[in-house]
Amino acid sequence: MRLRLATAAAAAALTFSLPAFAATEIQWWHAMTGANNEVVETLAKEFNDSQADYKVVPVFKGTYPETLNAGIAAYRAGQPPHILQVFDAGTGTMMAASSAVVPVAKVLQADGVTFDKSQYLGGVVSYYSTADGELLSFPYNSSSPILYYNKDAFKKAGLDENAPPKTWPELFDAAKKIKAAGWPCGFTSTWLTWIQQENFAAWNNVPYATEQNGLAGLDPQLLINSDLYVRHFQTIADLQKAGVFSYGGRTSEAKIKFTSGECAMMTESSGGLGDVVKSGINYGTSTLPYYPEAAGAPQNTIPGGASLWVLAGHPDAEYKGVAKFFEFLSQTPIQARLHQKSGYLPITMAAYDETKKSGFYDKNPGREIPILQMMGKAPTENSKGVRVINLPQVRDIINEELELMLNGQQDARTALDKAVQRANAAIKEAADL
Repeated sequence: MRLRLATAAAAAALTFSLPAFAATEIQWWHAMTGANNEVVETLAKEFNDSQADYKVVPVFKGTYPETLNAGIAAYRAGQPPHILQVFDAGTGTMMAASSAVVPVAKVLQADGVTFDKSQYLGGVVSYYSTADGELLSFPYNSSSPILYYNKDAFKKAGLDENAPPKTWPELFDAAKKIKAAGWPCGFTSTWLTWIQQENFAAWNNVPYATEQNGLAGLDPQLLINSDLYVRHFQTIADLQKAGVFSYGGRTSEAKIKFTSGECAMMTESSGGLGDVVKSGINYGTSTLPYYPEAAGAPQNTIPGGASLWVLAGHPDAEYKGVAKFFEFLSQTPIQARLHQKSGYLPITMAAYDETKKSGFYDKNPGREIPILQMMGKAPTENSKGVRVINLPQVRDIINEELELMLNGQQDARTALDKAVQRANAAIKEAADL
């Protein structure tokens, strides 16, 4: 009897010491650093605290390209995360890997949510959808490139701190004056491929590639060696040689050159705002510069940043948790807060409208810039976006040639001609696979 009672007591103690059930874990692999990593951690915690069925676990996997490669390797090994953050350049790669992904529209529909395209910013959601409108990935952190400038540097150079340059010739002239006034560096830029080529094309209404920049076919040919591109990059190469421009790296590395106070101006993602604010510098923002002689310029920018892709290979019950998380992220208060704190675009019209009604843009006029840049004009065939099946590889090829140019080993014409030749060959090879 004593043994039976002891056994029963032990069983009861064990029963009460264990939770009734364990939350289903949802792995979210991402590439966010600095202030944006803090946002990721906060969102996951808020979602996890809001319910008990699912637990989103954010896992940092390195840079955007590193995160994409990690996700691909994990899928091939049969151990994919549920959610993979993929930068805009990886969109074509993910679309081509249709068996490896579950379209977000289907994930939401399985949970009883009908995706209504009209509720989202058109320029953002269309980039991550099929031609017939099916949403493939969730547009988590969409951004637009803008100009950041150091007001103290402008004062030192005798420039109007409330009148930043609007055109590229004006910016280059201001950068020279700032350098001549004793500032270490006049201008830098993150993401030369995304900002100075892909968005350069859209904003100036010039083609990036044939086949509507790749949206209308799998085998586009790059056109980034036309005269306007050559002029632009030769000027940058000359300014690099003179110490007016300072190259920082292929992705967002140059941001530290601005936030540290070294460079007075920077073209960078609107999503870089959090780190700029944290730096404490006296900054201003403005629109991306353009060339006044380009017909139709300024036109519209195209989205950058990244979206959340759902990878295949998990039980249906776990996808229900993914759907719940995406529904959580779509809530108007969440989207409005993300936009206002991070500088990324709100993905829903409701969040944009709420931000507007709150008076946020009246108090922070520069914060509406990326939205107006993207939504201000109906897109042309030159400005709907860039979609190349192997765009990360194409960007690497272009970066290699641009770095040789910036090191003084070739001029802009040679660099861009070689980039086009090599990239076109790589695109054809990828399309033929």
